[in-house]
Amino acid sequence: MPQGMVMMHMTRTILCGVLALFCAVEICMGQTEMNPPFGLNWGDSPEKLVDWATRHSLDLNVLQPGDQPSLRILKIQPAKGFLPEHKASALEARFWNGRLYELTVHYFDPEASADLMEARFEELRRELTARHGALTANQQERSVADKFATRKISFHREPSKGMMLLLIFTEVEDLLRQSKEARFSLVYRNDNLKLESNKDGGEVEKFDESKE
Repeated sequence: MPQGMVMMHMTRTILCGVLALFCAVEICMGQTEMNPPFGLNWGDSPEKLVDWATRHSLDLNVLQPGDQPSLRILKIQPAKGFLPEHKASALEARFWNGRLYELTVHYFDPEASADLMEARFEELRRELTARHGALTANQQERSVADKFATRKISFHREPSKGMMLLLIFTEVEDLLRQSKEARFSLVYRNDNLKLESNKDGGEVEKFDESKE
């Protein structure tokens, strides 16, 4: 092979390797950061969400548990329909010492069948996989009580220590009326912000998947 062609081949190989490295680094950084949606950032103050809810005339509820003074919970939802420019029906934001560390996006549509909601759940799971990497399946649950059957499916991803994404699908079937409805939630959580506060003597709030 002529020397010129060898040099050209080596140059092309090196360039391809560099491009692949940049792509890998960009993907890895995106998966590690895993910022919350709705234009929010970890550590944001409650005022940012309050201003947004006020501008769009959304219902807003604020909860500050008496036994956890460092915790503040904001629940935002429209009087009817979906949140502005989103297919989500509600938001639940948790703040520790005034800093955002968890955001839950709730999806529910009274006009959609349970099968359609499950299809939307799977569509969101594929989008999250493409954005953050493969999600790990948790144990599926099914229980029956008082003629109601409840089925729960969940997936999670922990790209780095203290960072977690959780996707939960819940279906409730009325066995007597042969009807069912479904909803799902997407949880973004950054425990690193809370750990910083806890080092200064703040109380600890444990994550409980059942609250979703």
